[in-house]
Amino acid sequence: MINMFHVYKRYDGVSALTDITMKIDKGEFVFITGVSGAGKSTLLKLMLYTEKPTEGQIIIGGKNMSRFKPREIPYFRRKIGFVFQDFKLLNNKTVFDNIVLALRITGMDNTDINKRVLKVLSYLGLQHRANFKPLTLSGGEQQRVAIARALAKEPTILLADEPTGNLDPARALDIINLFNDINDRGTTVVVATHDKHLIDRFNKRAILLDKGRVAI
Repeated sequence: MINMFHVYKRYDGVSALTDITMKIDKGEFVFITGVSGAGKSTLLKLMLYTEKPTEGQIIIGGKNMSRFKPREIPYFRRKIGFVFQDFKLLNNKTVFDNIVLALRITGMDNTDINKRVLKVLSYLGLQHRANFKPLTLSGGEQQRVAIARALAKEPTILLADEPTGNLDPARALDIINLFNDINDRGTTVVVATHDKHLIDRFNKRAILLDKGRVAI
């Protein structure tokens, strides 16, 4: 599903990632771990193709990303959901509208969009919060809305960058359990986290980054 071959990423000559070769299988749940600054976020940005590698090849779903034409990139990203640590919700919009906006750019008609949003809100237990603004919700609820927005596209891959970093331990556990459930439904899940306690609690493969290199 996700293959990287001798991938390097440099910013103004400074190495963020060095000689990354790794494989994540379809339907797998993988943690990307390491201390802050190890390269976790950069690695996820490469998978989403919001950043391009300086060297090396990345193949996702059988597609060589270096061969993408500009018009192909938005279609590629529709198959990938991305969850941010700081939620990135629009605070002047309702929960419902935050998710609607993520689907509107796909060209779906309004009837299908509304059905999709209601479905994902129900799945995440947020249907009673549909007309609330994000700032009226708890941190855990806001993160669920961010996950709902990512899942509404029905992605084949879900990437999450430190999704529990702003949550207390109980809410963090809830979020990882939710990712586990999403994975059980067939979605490939990649979670970047420095939280060793969460990684130890779940029996999933962990890839350790150390100063931009794969250590394990």
